Amino acid sequence: MDSPAPEAAAEESAIEDLVHPLIELLIAEKPVIIDGAWGTELQKRGLDPGGCADVWNLEHPDRVEAVARAYVAAGSRIILTNTFQANRIALDRYGLGSRATEINRAGVEISRRAAGEGAYVFASMGPSGRLIAAGETSEMELNDVFAERVEALTGAGPDGLVIETMSDLAEAKCAVVAARTSGLPVVACMTFDSGRDKTRTMMGTSTAEAAAALAEAGADVIGANCGQGIEGYLELYRGLASVTRCPIWLKPNAGSPELVGVDTVYRTTPEVFAEGALALAEAGAAFIGGCCGTTPDFVAALVRSLHLESRRVPCV
Repeated sequence: MDSPAPEAAAEESAIEDLVHPLIELLIAEKPVIIDGAWGTELQKRGLDPGGCADVWNLEHPDRVEAVARAYVAAGSRIILTNTFQANRIALDRYGLGSRATEINRAGVEISRRAAGEGAYVFASMGPSGRLIAAGETSEMELNDVFAERVEALTGAGPDGLVIETMSDLAEAKCAVVAARTSGLPVVACMTFDSGRDKTRTMMGTSTAEAAAALAEAGADVIGANCGQGIEGYLELYRGLASVTRCPIWLKPNAGSPELVGVDTVYRTTPEVFAEGALALAEAGAAFIGGCCGTTPDFVAALVRSLHLESRRVPCV
């Protein structure tokens, strides 16, 4: 087999040098199993639909910790934190903007207790809920908001940061730039739920465009979460992986939500979900978990299906 050209070898070496040491350690034996949904799990424990899940870090920390512990017990190597909406702009809608720092820190502390030595903790950072394109916010404001979030989260000692469920690429890039200042691994995920094949964000960004821009902004891991069920994620993986060597992180929903009476129901079973994950793993996905509607049972099914039981060892 021919050796790569010097230029190609230098490029590959430069890319490898950019891999965060923790990410390199984790993906030495991929796929790495992440956790599942938090919002739908907290709703099972009494959270009102549309309620502020993040404030439960202060009001019901035992229920939040129960979700985190269930994912660790099921086999998640990485669990997130209950801090998805815990930015000043999103929390202001609930009159909680001034409590953003304590909510973020409590969220990390809860997941750290639950993780013990059995899992890593990556702190969740969701969108602000305002659109730059609509004039509802600005990059300058978002830079400040995400800088505040990163400072609050990192003060509690997570192992990494996950920017997730982003539809606006400009906002996602603001979050990545802020997260990079932490020195922690940075995962950046967009939600692809639009376009003929559901391979574009709500704002029209394609998988390839998102992956290239987020990698350039400095994300260590690129991914997709939410938006659709696992049946559409192989195509998302291919689009993301087509333009970057960054490891790919995928968290599909448990199918499309259906309203049954007053309840939201997801029809995909853990077994069907795990079967779909086999194709993602075979394609090369480095991190696989679940989003809306997935549960600890889905994580356990992933562990069984991907034959990862022997890897459930203490984290270093």
